[in-house]
Amino acid sequence: MSIYQFAKSIALLAGQRIREELSQELIIETKSNPNDLVTNMDKATEAFLVSQINEQYPDHRIIGEEGHGQDVTDTEGYLWVIDPIDGTLNFVHQQQNFAISIGIFHNGEKYAGVIYDVMNDKLYHAEAGHGAYLNDQQLPALKDTKLVTSIISMNPNWLTKERTRDMYVPIVQAARSARSYGSAALDFAYVALGIIDSYITLRLHPWDFSGGLIIAEEVGAVVSNQLGEKLDPLHSNSILVANPGLHQELLNDYLGPYRSRLSEIHQGQFSNR
Repeated sequence: MSIYQFAKSIALLAGQRIREELSQELIIETKSNPNDLVTNMDKATEAFLVSQINEQYPDHRIIGEEGHGQDVTDTEGYLWVIDPIDGTLNFVHQQQNFAISIGIFHNGEKYAGVIYDVMNDKLYHAEAGHGAYLNDQQLPALKDTKLVTSIISMNPNWLTKERTRDMYVPIVQAARSARSYGSAALDFAYVALGIIDSYITLRLHPWDFSGGLIIAEEVGAVVSNQLGEKLDPLHSNSILVANPGLHQELLNDYLGPYRSRLSEIHQGQFSNR
């Protein structure tokens, strides 16, 4: 079994475990703020994934949202970047609209991405250079769109904050419509699927975007931060993912005029890069 096939298999197993234990009482804790939640299910799912990877590939390294891999400072060898439950707020309140996300890199290069929409039993996956799939169906290459005919996804919180609202409100006003799904992994998957045309957010951690980055780029999406710079699996960043035409329009016409402010925000938030 290849590493790619193995990654898919453990995502499916982890999702099955979550579904089987949904009726169990959740222990909910907060992290950085009252809305940044972690549950015993997040921790148990990450522990399961890590144990599976360590047993099969003891020389591989892992970065996980719930604490694994804090000492990883380079991308040599095989690196797994995992989010056991992306969309924990959705998981707690809705018991749907959350996903398991896995991104795998080899010597800093993309190897494979897996996003498992647990409750809908939809597995998005890609091996770099071989296309992206939803279950067994290969996804077609994305077509360019204009903002005026596009559906975008953006967290409404960015539209209310004084420092960002004048950057983002015009994008929402110009778009055909806007959505907010509450799971970065699913946002990436939906761009790859073509049911939204762009996902825009000001801060994601590597475990939020690594799996989706690989899948989206396999169908031709352009993924960058909001300064147009490449992402890497060791550092948090802002996100702009879209089909190529829309990515260029958003970057040049809407975010470009605020480049100085965005640079200041990036320097303040991501100064450890």
